[in-house]
Amino acid sequence: MGRVAKILASGAAALAATIGISACGSQGISVAKTSPYYEGATIFLDHCSGCHTLSVVGAEGSATSVQNRLRTNAPNFNARVESVQNVLYAIENGGFSGQVMPENIVVGQQAQAVAHFLAHYAGRDAPVAPNLPQASSQ
Repeated sequence: MGRVAKILASGAAALAATIGISACGSQGISVAKTSPYYEGATIFLDHCSGCHTLSVVGAEGSATSVQNRLRTNAPNFNARVESVQNVLYAIENGGFSGQVMPENIVVGQQAQAVAHFLAHYAGRDAPVAPNLPQASSQ
């Protein structure tokens, strides 16, 4: 095989791998385009889905077990409830616990859109805490 053929074959293999990787977790956004959360969903998919998991946008970035966890695996928002304030804090400060999340990955209106989207959709698969009986005060 000639040098040009090897280069073309390597390029084709790299392109196929890129397409295959980009297709992972790409089930698509299941938020209606008319929803007030759609903009946040698209921004989350574009900027956050590589590290975070959230089924409503088809994102599968979080680790599923400790054995295969990477530093870039971030919280699974299917199981983690979030507030607008917490999301904005994490965006501005690069997360909460020293993760490798870049600070200000989105800013301004985009950060607001992501924060409102996550506050609405995050935690839908979170386990419900059992109700504990209230201690009576005597």
